[in-house]
Parts: sequence; structure tokens; C-alpha cells
Amino acid sequence: MTAITAPRGISAARSSGIFIRRSLLLSVRDGEGLLMAIALPALLMLMFTVVFGGAIQHDGRYIDYIVPGIILTCAGFGAASTAVSVSRDMTAGAMLRFRTMPIAASTSIVGHVIASLVRNLVATAVVIAIAFALGFRPRGDLLGWLGALGIVSLWILAVTSVFAVIGLIAGSPEAANGYGFIILFLPYVSSAFVPIETMPDWLAPVAEQQPVTPIIETIRAGLIGGEGRPAASLLWCLGIIAAATVLALWRFPRTRVR
Repeated sequence: MTAITAPRGISAARSSGIFIRRSLLLSVRDGEGLLMAIALPALLMLMFTVVFGGAIQHDGRYIDYIVPGIILTCAGFGAASTAVSVSRDMTAGAMLRFRTMPIAASTSIVGHVIASLVRNLVATAVVIAIAFALGFRPRGDLLGWLGALGIVSLWILAVTSVFAVIGLIAGSPEAANGYGFIILFLPYVSSAFVPIETMPDWLAPVAEQQPVTPIIETIRAGLIGGEGRPAASLLWCLGIIAAATVLALWRFPRTRVR
């Protein structure tokens, strides 16, 4: 008599690859999302350089100053969709199906995070291309550019990990979309668009100590030269990734499929 054996589970690495491919395919099929990924950098760049650029006093060329801020702002908006996607998986029955399959369902979160990294690196390339068309002239060397790209990638992973946790906690995709507002607001209260020394006395310390400021200054130093804050940038990015990972690992088994 032949014994019936249960199917062996797929390894976590293979499960992650499956979910990364799934998330990327969903991104490609989302025509509105792709259009926004291209339109948002263009609109922000035009708004700050053409509409506001003449009113803001800055030593040097303003477009060179704001490109890092535009990159991080667009990355935040792009990463925010991760919260909605994770919450949708939890509420639309997808996660229930994943948990019945011989795969590590928790790696679906990894798929969302890595897909967000890919999408936002493409958006970063769009930002830089538009910036060049509008007169951006970086002075950084190859090493500086590679360092800036590394910090951008770490920040995308960090902010996407936070949005993934928000997706696990939120009761609906709509709620997940709203909870991340404070994260999207951070670049506007930093040195992204105006020097900190021009801010009111009560706001300047907040802008100085929040995580986006050292990250933007490090990216700016890599692209156009100057002094960055790489140690603070790495500590913030890695600390946020570690904290979000711990929260996700704790929350995922306790999250009821809604």
C-alpha cells in the first residue's frame, strides 16, 4: 500500500522570489500607478524650480539643491502604495490562500518591499533625467554617486518596511493609505527644499534632528559635493529597517485575515 505524503514546503528564499515576481507583475499591470510614478517627479520638479524657485533665495543653483529632496519625496509616495497592497492582501482573501499553500506566507511582505525598491529606483532615474533636462548639473564623482545611490536604496527599504507594518496594522486599505501621511510630510520639514537656518527658531531643531535631514544632506553631498552625514544616515536607515522588521515578524502571526 502506497503511503500518501504531504507536499514539501517551498524554501523561504524561493517563496520570496515568487512574491517579488508577483508584486512586480502587479505593478506593471497597474497603469495608473506607472503613470503617477512618471508624472509625480515631473510635477514636483516643475513646481519647485519654475513656480517657487525664483522666490527662494539660495547660494548656488536651486535645482542642484532640491534634487535629493525630490528623490526622497517621490520615494515616500511610491513606498506608500506598499501599505495599501499589504492591507489589500489581508482583507481581500489573498493572505488566507497563501497560508493554505506550502509556502512561507510571511515572505509576501518581502515581495512587496523588494518590488517597492525596484519601482522607486526607476522613479529615482526618472527624477534625475527630468532634473538634467531642467538644468541639473551635478559635480560629484563616481564614488559619490554610488554612495548616494546606496543611501537612497537604504531609505527606500526603510520607509517601505514602515509602510508594510502599517499595512499589517490598518483595518482597511483606505486606512492604510491615511496612516502614512506623517511619513510623507517629513521631507517638507527638513533641509530638502530650504536651508534649516532659514526656518523659525522653534522648527529648526525639529528639522535638524529628524531622520530625513541627514539622509538628504548625504545624498546631496554625493551628487554635488560638500559635507554629508553618512554615519547618521546609515544609523537611521538601518535602525528603521531593524525596528520595522521586528514589528512585522511580531505582528504578522497575530494579524487576523480580515
